[in-house]
Amino acid sequence: MNSNKIRIETPLTDDLVKELKIGTEVLINGTIYTGRDAAHKRMTDALAKGEKLPFDPKGQLIYYAGPTPPKPGKVIGSAGPTTSYRMNKYAPAMYDAGLKGAIGKGEMSAEVAGKLKEHTGVYFLAIGGAGALISRSITAAEVIAYEDLGPEAVRKLTVNDFPAIVVMDCYGGNLFREGIEKYKVA
Repeated sequence: MNSNKIRIETPLTDDLVKELKIGTEVLINGTIYTGRDAAHKRMTDALAKGEKLPFDPKGQLIYYAGPTPPKPGKVIGSAGPTTSYRMNKYAPAMYDAGLKGAIGKGEMSAEVAGKLKEHTGVYFLAIGGAGALISRSITAAEVIAYEDLGPEAVRKLTVNDFPAIVVMDCYGGNLFREGIEKYKVA
């Protein structure tokens, strides 16, 4: 393991999230869930109706991904992140329901940043185009809801040293913006 990375366990606590500042590289261990836009629409519709979600979101992480089917002998296919802005309209309700974080690709909205501050949440970046490598950190996968959505179904994943970087933290830090500012010429 790279000594600059910190190993974290799910579910996430407020104390742990407060330690995660932008630029921190992490290796995530434990259970995470997948969901893309179609699954998020169903989950937020369920929340609006007062129904339960397919999993208890308290302290959990959701990975914005739609994995490909596994090859024989594998637990999952390629599992790269999808573009996160598609979840901007759904993510606030998920954080209100207890979600602690998400993993995706690309910047999230100012509204989501506000929810991270309000609920002590965090947003991680997974490297786009590295789905085959990321899938090596997934040791178990099962569809738990919305199987009719195919790759977009909600999956429960067990991960071991899943690599990610904190890009939006609970203090309003945003690596997408601060990283650019750091290298601007005065």
